[in-house]
Amino acid sequence: MTTSNSRRRLLQLLGAGTVASLTAPFLRAFAQDVPRNLLANPRFDVDPFQLGVASGEPSSDGFVLWSRLAPRPVEQGGGMVMRPTPVRWEIADDAAFRRVLRSGDVLARPELAHSVHVEIEGLAPGRPYWYRFMAGDAVSPIGRSATLPAADARVDRVRFAVAGCQHFGEGHYTAWRHIAEEPLDFVFHYGDYIYEGADSGPGERRLNGRPFTDLRRHIGGEIYSLDDYRRRYAQYRGDRDLQAAHAAAPWFVSFDDHEIDNNWAADRDQDGTPPELFLLRRAAGFQAFYEHMPLRLRSRPGVGGHMQMYRRAAWGDLLQAHFLDTRQYRSDQIDGDRDFTLDSPGALQARDPSRTMLGPQQEAWLHAGLRPNDGKRWHVLAHQVGMSNLAMRFGDDPAIKYSSDQWSGYLAARRRLLGHIDDAGMKNVISVCGDAHRHFTSDLLHDGDDPRANGRVVASEFLATSITSGSDGTGQDNDFHRHVTALNPHLKAMTDRRGYVLCDVDRNHWRGELKTLDRVMVPDQPVRTFASFVVENGHPGLQPA
Repeated sequence: MTTSNSRRRLLQLLGAGTVASLTAPFLRAFAQDVPRNLLANPRFDVDPFQLGVASGEPSSDGFVLWSRLAPRPVEQGGGMVMRPTPVRWEIADDAAFRRVLRSGDVLARPELAHSVHVEIEGLAPGRPYWYRFMAGDAVSPIGRSATLPAADARVDRVRFAVAGCQHFGEGHYTAWRHIAEEPLDFVFHYGDYIYEGADSGPGERRLNGRPFTDLRRHIGGEIYSLDDYRRRYAQYRGDRDLQAAHAAAPWFVSFDDHEIDNNWAADRDQDGTPPELFLLRRAAGFQAFYEHMPLRLRSRPGVGGHMQMYRRAAWGDLLQAHFLDTRQYRSDQIDGDRDFTLDSPGALQARDPSRTMLGPQQEAWLHAGLRPNDGKRWHVLAHQVGMSNLAMRFGDDPAIKYSSDQWSGYLAARRRLLGHIDDAGMKNVISVCGDAHRHFTSDLLHDGDDPRANGRVVASEFLATSITSGSDGTGQDNDFHRHVTALNPHLKAMTDRRGYVLCDVDRNHWRGELKTLDRVMVPDQPVRTFASFVVENGHPGLQPA
């Protein structure tokens, strides 16, 4: 179709009364590729921006802007007419939008649940910006984002939050409200943004060994289809505290297991589903994850459902972040995904050098990026599950066990990574992760059977507790806490309370604060600092702050 014919068809689609409401940038952007089924003049009887706005994946000259049109979020199709719909975006250098710096138009397409992902380029480095969207006569909330500093810039301080595991039924998202109020450069969400399980019903279930009734209920049964996953995300994203955190700062997101199914690994689930069938479910979960996150086009699932999720970002000369994917390429968990003892066959499997947590390609990519002479003061491994290799005892059972789902179940891969860091002489490497629904703050040492094991600290880890998963928890007064503390001298602090980790990084220190709330079943609870630890530049090991 020629440009002139395409423009003529656009004018016919829009109608004389609508043309004036759409801008010249829209005409230029879509004149050569106008969808035949374009919804040219959308009208909404309720707010279509009920899932809020978000930004993420910042670079030194831009970031990704996200929103989704969903006037009735948990209905089929989000309550949208199943036609491509124009959405306008604006970026300003102030929250009042006195000076709009950039603007443009994008189509919200039904194939992507009417979500939009706008990749912005050409902005100034190292500064904040504000953004919003418009569709028809509706205007979204205003969000704040920021570009990264220039690659060669001297940077003196970076502050970010580590958070995840936010079961919808197990508490209020008050921690997200507190994160929204922190002055942050970014948020790292380590995963378990949604939970895939069925509505537990109106009665009690068991949680933390006690009767528990969900604060909020999932809609429907366990999720399998793309529509199921979309509706589940709509439930979670409708929370105002979560929306506030998304709007406050740019995010880097990762998926863990519950975005698809509990403890999945590569092409395997925990139920023995044939891999070719599980991959259909995984593809649906991946697409819904992309549709609801501020991710770049390179992360959009391709044919076969693969997602490119490991990537890097740097804050000038201060901090290099390596965002990892510890689900998509890992070997299946050993011993049927059960905890194992050191005298069991599972322990031998954990040491099998052919087993991998990251996959060969990602592992080589990570090792290549962990270099002491790259000009970055600190390196952070931002991933999903703990590297701490914690020994555990449960109740009266005398057996000492290790997790097959964490790096403990992939000891050969853990040895390769810590060995690379140690051999390279890197002194300033920090791991941040989650999944365990407790704060665990640990030094990372070579495991006892490694010939390099000599008690010397290689790196340190801040494993962040959950936002809500596990509900109010039990604090420290329980047998599990006492056993784990006694068994692991490299473990510096742990608590079964909800919250997040706040990392404050400067040129001389990495400070990690374990933030907690006493209750999440009660709204608007204050946040407190349970413990703080510092790692000094050039001196691995956690010190109480």
